Amino acid sequence: MSKLVECVPNFSEGRDPQKIAAIVGEIESVQGVQMLDQEMDKDHNRAVITFVGEPEPVLEAAYKAMVKATELIDMEKHQGEHPRMGATDVVPFIPVSGVTIEECVELAKRLGKKVADTLGIPIYLYEAAATRPDRENLAEVRRGQYEGIKASIGTDPERKPDFGPCQTHPTAGATAIGARPYLVAFNVYLGTTNLKIAKDIAKAIRFGDGGLRYVKALGFEIKERQLVQVSMNLVNFEKTPIFRAYEMIKSEARRYGVPLLSSEIIGLTPMQALVDVADFYLGLENFKTAQILEYKLKSPELSAKSGMKTFVDTVAANTPTPGGGSVSALA
Repeated sequence: MSKLVECVPNFSEGRDPQKIAAIVGEIESVQGVQMLDQEMDKDHNRAVITFVGEPEPVLEAAYKAMVKATELIDMEKHQGEHPRMGATDVVPFIPVSGVTIEECVELAKRLGKKVADTLGIPIYLYEAAATRPDRENLAEVRRGQYEGIKASIGTDPERKPDFGPCQTHPTAGATAIGARPYLVAFNVYLGTTNLKIAKDIAKAIRFGDGGLRYVKALGFEIKERQLVQVSMNLVNFEKTPIFRAYEMIKSEARRYGVPLLSSEIIGLTPMQALVDVADFYLGLENFKTAQILEYKLKSPELSAKSGMKTFVDTVAANTPTPGGGSVSALA
């Protein structure tokens, strides 16, 4: 089995496509790395990039992306809704196949040391890579955001980074690097402009304040849409699925007489997370993931058959597939 690691760095830039294109270019320049997704958000002023590959190329691509972000992003000028601490705000490594979480922790440590030594950026290890329990939670690592960390890192012993100087980089700030399982970034838009309602609902559902286990949540104002949003990270979608978080938000919003307008997923998500949603809302009986056409078509047995690979890729693509009935005819 080939070793595959996913990396999902978040950059504090969501308004200048050219800067993100330059960062993506650095990632794509590394042989053996495959770009999977990139998203930008103007209100959050943040970009999320997802790429995958074998451990060493992924490590190199993450480093090159951080070098370019340090060159292009100035935290002294950054404003946005989302909490942030650095130009490259956070870099998680996620095991995909043939790799353990412990190996991803080692990648996080190696990247952290290299960035600190060569770029002079203070690095905090978080989640599975954390060196102390209070740094497992990214929200705690990022407490005070860029401005608060800049003011206290040199005087507060609790702010001492795992790698690098006890002062923030003049323009790139500080960065959190870690290892974690898959998470689902899930946002729900509320039919109100009242930010307090969004913040109250976020507080009610997040685990840190007595809400749902494996849910981190904040309330944001989305000025461009004249709405507010409950923004969540579901860090274990199998134990706290998307639909459970959504239903709790709906219940809390009903208390304020506020409707839910829509929701969104940021970045990539495992198919199983969406299958669980469909199963819940449709009340499917005896449903199995083996019934999903794309799962079946991509099985090793079928893909090995002559002519199957091109056909499967065409069927699974996002573009319209010509020749109605061709999937049925395959049988």
